[in-house]
Amino acid sequence: MFIVLSEVLKRLFLALCGAALCVSLTAPAAVMAQVTPAPIKLALIEGLSGPNASGGEAVFRNLVWAIERVNARGGVPWGKSSVPLVLERFDSQGQTQEALSAMRLAIDGGARIILQGNSSAVAAALIDAVNKHNSRDPARRVVFLNYAAVDPALTNEKCSFWHFRFDAHADMRMAALMELLREDSALKSVYLLGQDYSFGQSVLREARRQLAVQRPDVRIAGDELHALLRIKDFAPYMAKIKASGAQAVVTGNFGPDLTLLVKAARESGFDGTFYTFYGNALGAPAAMGEAGVGKVIAVADWLPNVQSAPAETFYRAFRARFPKPDDDYVHMRMQLMVEALAQAVGEVGKRGTSDSSAPEAADIARALEGVSVSLAGQSGSMRASDHQFQQPLVVGVMERQGAVGVKFDVEGSGYGFKVIKTLSAAQARMPESCVMQRPTP
Repeated sequence: MFIVLSEVLKRLFLALCGAALCVSLTAPAAVMAQVTPAPIKLALIEGLSGPNASGGEAVFRNLVWAIERVNARGGVPWGKSSVPLVLERFDSQGQTQEALSAMRLAIDGGARIILQGNSSAVAAALIDAVNKHNSRDPARRVVFLNYAAVDPALTNEKCSFWHFRFDAHADMRMAALMELLREDSALKSVYLLGQDYSFGQSVLREARRQLAVQRPDVRIAGDELHALLRIKDFAPYMAKIKASGAQAVVTGNFGPDLTLLVKAARESGFDGTFYTFYGNALGAPAAMGEAGVGKVIAVADWLPNVQSAPAETFYRAFRARFPKPDDDYVHMRMQLMVEALAQAVGEVGKRGTSDSSAPEAADIARALEGVSVSLAGQSGSMRASDHQFQQPLVVGVMERQGAVGVKFDVEGSGYGFKVIKTLSAAQARMPESCVMQRPTP
């Protein structure tokens, strides 16, 4: 969507953007009269088709909304001018090679900010590719902002100066779930089920470790990995889970691997609890229905029912911008990520560069290391030692809309998530093992 001063300016701006999707607002006439630097291009590289297309489109909507907000206030300050953010989207189909090809196309098209998240395997490949590209082509270096790839290794042994993660990693999320699981004295057995790739493997590994420390009395009735986004029928898995006697399932599954799992649980009559990373949206509540009430637990950086006036205003604004029930999945961390980028670019712009100069990736990265942002009552800051964003986490349980603490449902399903545990950023923080290699100024 564009708001422009004239059709001439509109045609000029579209020509500059090429085939990209540009989300921007034109600056006032007094600013337009000045010589301004080119818009800052952000390249979203995500699975926008294929089995997790709904997850990719949810990301896109959140980024569109965040960028619209930045541009509505004039863009990012840069010297005496301001710079709009422009979003381009590239469909990786959820595949590593497609993502790497998209990254090359994005860089050739002028993008200097890469955005990705819905696969830790893809993120790991992009980190490696960005490291190599920035070393070989310093004139076109890029920064990689990660909003959802939560394999802990990405900010530990695979950490990179060019990579910043804005989601809590898997071990942080698991620790938050364990806060609830530890308190459930009636729980005696669990089944661990996950996707067979780096993220899913790390979830189950950490579940075993934390159970051994915090609930050694709990029996692990099953421990199983399955093919990523290929299973069409989870009935055989639920049959094994029921036969094992497990009272709960711990899973990091997302997308169809979660919705089909909870649908199979409902159809099989499984009466246990699901401890999930992503059970709060993308079809999962509707798939579980009444069987999920009081049984599906999810950890998140933010939930709509956090019970604060700023949060409610924020959420209602998102629903007004995207009113279709299927579009109802707001990611607070993505909003904070774009705000952090705007803050970092603004800081670079204060350091005396000329109005016509473009921000350099290394300068943006250094500024990102010191960002601290707040929005709608949620705050977070970047830890410079490993580039892991530090933020509060919440744990919610699925309930009927209208129950105490559940003003809002999810995706028009009639079910929402009541916040039952809140962890401060300090409580959610975990140690890191990153050995950061920074470029010389």
